[in-house]
Amino acid sequence: MPVKRVYPVPSDIEIAQSAELIPIVEIAESLGLTEDDLDLYGRYKAKVHLDVLERFKDRPNAKYIDVTAITPTPLGEGKTTTTIGLTQALGSVLGKRVMCCIRQPSMGPTFNIKGGAAGGGYSQIIPMEDFNLHLTGDIHAIGVAHNLVAAALDTRMFHESRQSDEALRKRGIDRRLDIDPDTIMWNRVVDVCDRSLREIEVGLNDAELSPIFPRKTGFDITVASELMAILALATSLKDLRERVGRVVVAMDKKGNPVTLEDMKVAGAVTVLLKDALMPNLMQTLEGQPAFVHAGPFANIAHGNSSIIADLIAVKLVDYVVTESGFGADIGMEKFFNIKCRYSGLIPNAVVLVATVRALKMHGGGPTVKPGLPLDPAYTEENLELLEKGLCNLGAHIKNALRFGIPVVVAINAFKTDTEAEWEMVREYAVAQGAEDAVVTKHWAEGGEGAAKLAEAVVAACEKPSNFQFLYPLDWPIKKKIETIAKEIYNAAGVTYEPLADRQIEAFEKAGFGNLPICMAKTHLSISHDPNLKGAPSGFILPVREVRASVGAGFIYPLIGKMRTMPGLATHPAYMDIDIDVETGKIVGLF
Repeated sequence: MPVKRVYPVPSDIEIAQSAELIPIVEIAESLGLTEDDLDLYGRYKAKVHLDVLERFKDRPNAKYIDVTAITPTPLGEGKTTTTIGLTQALGSVLGKRVMCCIRQPSMGPTFNIKGGAAGGGYSQIIPMEDFNLHLTGDIHAIGVAHNLVAAALDTRMFHESRQSDEALRKRGIDRRLDIDPDTIMWNRVVDVCDRSLREIEVGLNDAELSPIFPRKTGFDITVASELMAILALATSLKDLRERVGRVVVAMDKKGNPVTLEDMKVAGAVTVLLKDALMPNLMQTLEGQPAFVHAGPFANIAHGNSSIIADLIAVKLVDYVVTESGFGADIGMEKFFNIKCRYSGLIPNAVVLVATVRALKMHGGGPTVKPGLPLDPAYTEENLELLEKGLCNLGAHIKNALRFGIPVVVAINAFKTDTEAEWEMVREYAVAQGAEDAVVTKHWAEGGEGAAKLAEAVVAACEKPSNFQFLYPLDWPIKKKIETIAKEIYNAAGVTYEPLADRQIEAFEKAGFGNLPICMAKTHLSISHDPNLKGAPSGFILPVREVRASVGAGFIYPLIGKMRTMPGLATHPAYMDIDIDVETGKIVGLF
C-alpha cells in the first residue's frame, strides 16, 4: 500500500518507521508461496526455501531488467533507490506482478560515511533497520565460515611442522599438504571498517608456534570474502558445495594449488552457509516483494545480488528488477559476462541511471566530497558544464548496446536541477541510441514519481534484443583482459607487471584460464585513474597483479591498489545512531 507522503520529505528512517508493514506471510502469498515455503524471521522477513525452484520450474521466465549507472560521484547517483522506485511504479501504478532483487549491505559502510543501502526517501525496502542491521545473519555466517578456513589453514601448517607422515595418518590426515606460507591468500574477515587491521602478525610471543609463526597476514571486510562471491553465484546447494571445495587458499611448496577440499574443511564451510543460501524476502514501502540476498564487493568481486534469488524471482512474477554495483563499466559488464553466464538468464532491458550532478562533474566540475557542501556549479543551472560531461553517459549507453540489450536512461531528479538540464540529457541520450530517457522523481514521490520510467521500461522489454557475451571463455586470460580494456574502457592497450605475467602463466598452467574476468578497478572513472573523468580514451591500462577466485569462478586482475578493508571517516555514521529507550526505535540510521 502506498505510504502517505509528507513534505518537506522526512529522513529515510522516519519514512520507513511510519510505514504500515504487511506481514511477510501475506507478501509470500501474493507470490503463490505458502508459510511452508518460508523460514520466518519475525513477522516481516523470511527466507524462502530453494525447493520452490523445482515446483515452479515450468513457468515462463519474467522480463528481467538490470539497473546500472553512469560513472558516479563519491556520493552515488541513486541506483538502488531507482531500482526500488521502478519496482514500486511497475506494481503500484502499472499493476504489474513485479519484485526486485538487490544486495544486502555490509555493516561497515552502514556505520561509516556511506550509511545504509535500503534505498531512500519514498523508495525503500522495509523494515529499513533490519535491512541494514544483521537481517537474517547471512553476513555473519560468511564471517564465521571464512575465519574457520583461516584457523584450519594455520592449524594444518602447525601440526604438519611437528608430526611425521605416520603420526598424521593415525589422526586421519592421509597426506601432507606442505603449504608454502609465502603463497597464502586467505586473510581473516570482520564486518566493520577498521584500517588498523589491514596488516597484522599472528602467532606472536608463543614458542609453541615456531617455526611457522609469527607470520604476516591481515583482515578484509567480510563482504570481500570469496565465500560471499560464491554465495552470490551458486545456483543450488550442490553447486555451493562444489564451488566451496574448489576455493584455492595457497600453493604447496611444489607450486600446486591447495583447496578447501584438500584441507577437508569444505564440508564444514558449506554447512555454515546452508541457510544463508536461501534468499531473504522483504517488501518495498508500497508492498511489492523484494529479495535481499548476498553482497559481494563491487570492486574485487562481481558486485551483484545472488543468482539464486533471481532464479526464484523470475518464476514468481512477470517483471524482475535487479541492479549491478557501481557504473556500467564495472557492475553491468560483470553482470553480463559473469552473472549471466552462471545463471543462464538473459536480460530484456538495461536501465542506466544518470544525474545532472554527476554529468557536471564529468564536464570538469569541482571536486565532490562526501560530508562537504556541493559547489554552486552543481546547484545552479550550468548547461555548458553539463554538455561537456554528457560523453560519460554516451560511453555507458554504447557499452550497454554492445551487449545487444535495449537501454532506457533514468534521469534521477534532484530539486536543484532545471528543466533545461533534464531536456539536454534526454535529447543526448536518445541521440546516442537509448530507447528513451525519462526524468524520475521516485525519491520524493515513490512509485508515482517513476511511472513514466516504468512505462518506458515495459516498452523496452518488448523490443527485440540480440544478447551476446563480450568474449568467449576459451580465449587466453590476456586476450580477455585486453578486450574488456579496449571495448569497455576505451583503452589503447594493456601493460602487465612482471608479477601479473607470472600469475597469469601459473593460472593457465593450473587449468584456470577458461574462467571469466572480473576486473578490479576504481569506480570513479571508466579508466583506471579516478582523476580521468568524462569518457577518457587512448590510455594504457596497467595490470599490477592478477588473482584467482577459483571457487567463485573468476580471475580478477588488480588495476591499481584496491582496498579490501576500508577505514572509518572522521565523522562516521555511527556517531549519529542511537536508540530511543522509551520506544525502542532506532534513530539516526540513514
